[in-house]
Amino acid sequence: MTEELLIYTQKTTPRVSYIFKHIFVRILNIPIKFTSKIEEFVAHDSLKMSYGKSPLGSEFFIQSHGLLFEQGINDIEINVSQWDSTPCFFSTGKKSTIPFDIFAASFYLLSRYEEYLPCVLDENDCFPAEESIAFKHNFLDKPIIDVWAYKLLKALKEEYPEYEHNANKYQYISTFSVNQTFLYKGKGVIRTIVSGIYDLFTFKLYSVWARIATLLSIKEDPYNTFDKIIYLQKKYNVKTIFFFLLSNYTTYDNNVAYTKRKYHLLIKSIADHARVGLLSSYFTMEDEDSLIKETSRLEKIINTPTKLSRQHYGRNKLPDTYHKLIDLDIQEDYTMGYPKHMGFKASTCTPFYFYDLDFEIQTPLKVFPYAFNDTVLRFEMQLSPKQALMRINHIANLVKQVNGTLISIFHNDCLSNFDEWKYWEDFYEDVLKCVKDS
Repeated sequence: MTEELLIYTQKTTPRVSYIFKHIFVRILNIPIKFTSKIEEFVAHDSLKMSYGKSPLGSEFFIQSHGLLFEQGINDIEINVSQWDSTPCFFSTGKKSTIPFDIFAASFYLLSRYEEYLPCVLDENDCFPAEESIAFKHNFLDKPIIDVWAYKLLKALKEEYPEYEHNANKYQYISTFSVNQTFLYKGKGVIRTIVSGIYDLFTFKLYSVWARIATLLSIKEDPYNTFDKIIYLQKKYNVKTIFFFLLSNYTTYDNNVAYTKRKYHLLIKSIADHARVGLLSSYFTMEDEDSLIKETSRLEKIINTPTKLSRQHYGRNKLPDTYHKLIDLDIQEDYTMGYPKHMGFKASTCTPFYFYDLDFEIQTPLKVFPYAFNDTVLRFEMQLSPKQALMRINHIANLVKQVNGTLISIFHNDCLSNFDEWKYWEDFYEDVLKCVKDS
């Protein structure tokens, strides 16, 4: 059994309990126990540390910043400096064993505290990467909370050289957002005719031929790559999740009609091989009724409650969006990331529970932060497959170093080798070879 760490603090607030558990239990796999009794702490002759304004004696001590003992949202001054070569903030005094209060800093990042503060929103009315402290101080590409945790572990081992640590294991989760199930099939007569005329008049003659051949069943729809994805899932034994869009038709959500029987059969067949969740449509960020309807549609198709979700276009307004998901008993959300940037929006590569700053409680909603998105690599960063693979290899190595969880977003059309995805057909398999568990 792993040795328990005793933590002395004068008051164990919900914030203290939340962030200490994330760092010690979820990242470092170290069980913890809190005490506010000095006698119990002094008598404990094994792994222990104190957290507060001043040490009790000469123990392993981290000086607190104060954020974890506050309530609500306040305007906090952030001064980022270096801990060795690692960015950090909330510096401590000379009596502290480490030079920064990484618990307060981690809480600030993990709770998404900065998203509650006034800022300029992006075109989708969401918090943009450019407004984040991670982007401004160049650590968006690092799971900085996990890095801090392992620096803390190193200091703890120096204090307790006999301590044997049992680390978590690195893992990879591949997710697919299915917002365009088919390129040509299932689009309805009017949409098919209009799109065909547009291709003809813009001289996309190959698209005209491909559309006709697909509709006549001479060739398979280019975006129907699901059999290949499932084959690769089994070949590389990779955890895979599919998120399906089941919305009414809008400018932003223009998948095949959710009523199509062929679409239902596809979702059912995928659910036999992988986990399935809801890709909530664009307007569900404001419209709770639409979210309820879409959740119900998926439940009727797969005959089980909807437990996983992702917001289309990454539209996530905190805490409102997560309140809606919690009300619907959604257990896992995979939206946490920036739709136009690689990296770690919440600065961690370890799944965490959403902390509600409005009510000062840890909620039951587990957040799975993703690190990269195929469309960002291809369209925002304009990389070649080889360049994209190098970027992914770099970020995967960072996650492996801290035994974290690497999560990606792909789209089924990425494997199509068609149009804008020409020459990317083998990219997904190359990624699996690069990031697989080791």
